[in-house]
Amino acid sequence: MDAVEREEWLAAGFAAGDERCVEAVYRRWRPLVHALAHRCLGDEREAEDVTQQVFLAAWRGRGRYRPGSGGFGAWLTGITRHKVADALGARTRRARAATAAARAAPGVADRPGSAPLGEAERAVDRLLVLGELARLPSAQQQVLRLAFYGDLTQTQIADRTGLPLGTVKSHMRRALDRLRRTLPEAVPAER
Repeated sequence: MDAVEREEWLAAGFAAGDERCVEAVYRRWRPLVHALAHRCLGDEREAEDVTQQVFLAAWRGRGRYRPGSGGFGAWLTGITRHKVADALGARTRRARAATAAARAAPGVADRPGSAPLGEAERAVDRLLVLGELARLPSAQQQVLRLAFYGDLTQTQIADRTGLPLGTVKSHMRRALDRLRRTLPEAVPAER
């Protein structure tokens, strides 16, 4: 089987829902998808996130794949373009929210070297956290909300939700790990 036949076979298997083809498809086209995302976004973390989103969207939409002139790579490139556009749109919305929060905060000076934004920074942080929290799977969202907003222990969360304690701990760890990767690093305020 030559390279073209192998790619066609992989694409057909992927489109048919053959889970064995998923890993091979990912290994074959991940470098292309990641390179496109990184070139457009200029940020490694965002490029990794977009790459994952592309393959997830491809898997979910595999029934819509139709072999064509560009093949499977072209189809993935199209999905990548859309996911990059979404990421750029989200970046723009975050910047607008930060600007609006800075304007709305009372006593914020516009001159360089002024005091930390305080309320504006906290408002932006809340928006960012809520946005990322909304992107988590619903079970992870529920566990984090109960822990941080409901001030419940993991054992109490397990009792309330009916989930095994180990599952609650796993959801918590995965959710916090994802938030750690997707949220910008907190910079301590200068005193």
